[in-house]
Amino acid sequence: MIRGIDHLVIACADPDAAAAELESALGLTCTGGGRHAGRGTWNRIAWLADGSYLELIGVDDREAALMQPVGAATARMLDEHGAGLATYALLVDDIELTAAGMRAAGSSLGPVQRGSRTREDGEVVEWWTAIPDAPLTPTSPFLIEHAYVGSEWGRPALEARAAFAHPIGSPVLLARLDIAAADPPSLAADLHTEFELAFWAVADLAVADVGSHVVRIVPSREMALPAVITLGADVDAPRTVDLLGVRFNVERVELPVPTSGRG
Repeated sequence: MIRGIDHLVIACADPDAAAAELESALGLTCTGGGRHAGRGTWNRIAWLADGSYLELIGVDDREAALMQPVGAATARMLDEHGAGLATYALLVDDIELTAAGMRAAGSSLGPVQRGSRTREDGEVVEWWTAIPDAPLTPTSPFLIEHAYVGSEWGRPALEARAAFAHPIGSPVLLARLDIAAADPPSLAADLHTEFELAFWAVADLAVADVGSHVVRIVPSREMALPAVITLGADVDAPRTVDLLGVRFNVERVELPVPTSGRG
């Protein structure tokens, strides 16, 4: 079962510089990240209060990056646009069981693969993914399950993340992802086949509730940028910032009382 959007993969030439831009322009700070050993990529992470996060990812070994799906999607985005949403991940609890069920229903998901990242303090963070046969793109996500242990994904870390006030002035959560597509109904049908996401039509949009998040597929002609990320925070007024090839909207929301998170 898909529990929500796990994270958004935003390609950038220099994750450190992108993290500084994200903080100065939007008020989100990156407090996590590291290198993907042997995979040719590295990242900075802005943790969000609902357990999701923004991954600012760059390439430091192009040959190695092109050998794995997320790295290849990142390299393509950098080559074609300089920055932008490369792909996104959908969170599941039992990835082996979930992926097997989706494959039985017609999905092209491949076998579950282990991934890892080494933090600056030497701790290894690990996860598992299942990825469709086709190359990852901003409109093509993948499944992920985390190991909820250690100083980054253990229960105390998730609780701290839920209460963390970003420089914008409050905790921040992910509310919605808007993705541009030439043919929203066709993309919605593909996502239903691959991930069993249930979309419905609202005017020219295809809309799906994905856990606590909303995914909207919007006609390309109506999007100034290929992706819009809507965040919720306890702010006085809404704001919009175009940054890293993405439009960020911040809406005022009543934040939930922090809980123990996903672990």
